[in-house]
Amino acid sequence: MSERDEQKARAAARAVEEVKSGMVLGLGSGTTMSFVLEALAARIKSGLKVAGVPSSEHTAEEAKRLGIPLTDFATHRRLDLNIDGADQIARGALDLVKGLGGALLREKMVALASERMIVVADESKLVDKLGRATPLPVEIIRFGWELTLDRLKAMGATPRLRYVESKPFITDNGNYIADCGFGAIPDPTELDLSLRSLFGVVATGLFCGLASAAVIGTDDGVEVLHRELAL
Repeated sequence: MSERDEQKARAAARAVEEVKSGMVLGLGSGTTMSFVLEALAARIKSGLKVAGVPSSEHTAEEAKRLGIPLTDFATHRRLDLNIDGADQIARGALDLVKGLGGALLREKMVALASERMIVVADESKLVDKLGRATPLPVEIIRFGWELTLDRLKAMGATPRLRYVESKPFITDNGNYIADCGFGAIPDPTELDLSLRSLFGVVATGLFCGLASAAVIGTDDGVEVLHRELAL
């Protein structure tokens, strides 16, 4: 394992300690979640009783392979705990940028349905201000995507339609993703609201006020950060 993967594994193991029998979990997506699912599966084999709502088709497949019981929103409208990764984590407020894996819409739906959200990451994901480290993913409808990119440009973004192997990337929901360069984002909540007001935008990768804690893997162990509420 690489040094970064070791950090993710440490953070995942610590986050899964928060899971109690009887919980209904939100199961996030992305590379860090692979470590979370492995740690969760190990506890289930030892007797833990839980069920999870996956935030992507890939997570659902991995959970089934590992023997993690799954459920859905038809059965459970509220989830006890959501565990997910992030591409950027702002110190203090714990606002997030997510979506480089392409599952931002379902990830946000799961997060909003959860009583608590714990973010799991290696220390490279911590930033002082969102925006510079990675583009901001924005999920958009496929019809008229060129018009939506024009609207994003008019807001000051530098948007690029995401491609995989020379073809536009398509989300689990059948949409496209525009990866938007903004530079430093002074007010993530305001930007999220502005972007979501654009016709053609389905969801943004800005997760504001959703994470209650972040478990960060470091070379020396694990650091647990809690959201600092603005006065």
